[in-house]
Amino acid sequence: MIEKITYIESDQFSPYRNLAVEEYLLLHCEDKECILYLWQNQNTVVIGRNQNAWKECKVESLEENGGHLARRLSGGGAVYHDLGNLNFTFLVNKDEYSLEKQLQVIINAMGRLGLKAEKSGRNDILIDGKKFSGNAFYEQEKHCYHHGTIMVDVNKEILSRYLTVSKDKLKSKGVDSVKSRVTNLVDYIPDLTLEALKKALREAFEEVYGLTSNECKMEDLDQKEIEMRTKHFSSWDWRFGRKIDFQYEISKRFSWGQMNIQFQVDKGKISDVNVYSDSLKPMTIEKLPKYLKGIRYHKKNICSELRLYWAEDKQEEEMIADIIEWIKEEEL
Repeated sequence: MIEKITYIESDQFSPYRNLAVEEYLLLHCEDKECILYLWQNQNTVVIGRNQNAWKECKVESLEENGGHLARRLSGGGAVYHDLGNLNFTFLVNKDEYSLEKQLQVIINAMGRLGLKAEKSGRNDILIDGKKFSGNAFYEQEKHCYHHGTIMVDVNKEILSRYLTVSKDKLKSKGVDSVKSRVTNLVDYIPDLTLEALKKALREAFEEVYGLTSNECKMEDLDQKEIEMRTKHFSSWDWRFGRKIDFQYEISKRFSWGQMNIQFQVDKGKISDVNVYSDSLKPMTIEKLPKYLKGIRYHKKNICSELRLYWAEDKQEEEMIADIIEWIKEEEL
């Protein structure tokens, strides 16, 4: 049971430093504590842990215009952040993690502003059927976080300029553009300020957990450790990942997300493989290559190896079953 809640706001707009602080808080969250961290990035595309940067974002255009490409620890899809967007992160140990409570904080905060919000699908929060908040999740041993966006007054023209959304994804959502399926809170409350939103979030946080929050300042954190983590999140290797000279590529959209696999084949065997996905189970995606490297490039062999995959929960088991059924249909 949560006995302590902590509130902290970032004091700057660098995505790499904000992500570094998020990871720092993840690893330093106490038992029976829940932290609410609020932060903003300026002119940034943030991609999910297992996504292909070049396919999700018009990287060259973004960087030419002074923007930043960042990769987070969690799964899910690419999002655009500007100063019209507020990000939130709930950090808590696994035993006290409650997605229902954490989402209720966001929904209650909207209620305090006079808006009726509701959860939809795998990771969205909607108002009037339009998305204003996307959520993603991450766990590392006993440490967990749930984070998301709140679109207050995001420039939707720029959002659609930099993000490359697949036609399959738009088709699955029944819409024809990324702009048409999102909304800003200022469309409903024209004079809404970030300070008013932060106040509503903090009050809702205290209301849902029935506790008074302690405020933590950025200067209270270990600056050397944060600087080290900032270097990691800003590095080319982390942001863009490795590329392979692949000969074969297959892709498919599932109910749990898009998946793309690139194979490098030498003498009939898989010598290297990259797996990209916006699945909300990032560690499942990361484990797949070790099952595929070194085996014959044939669907029978690939399916046999994937049947040996040790699933930790029912959702992971269902994902692997879906992938096996997909591979059976491919010309490999």
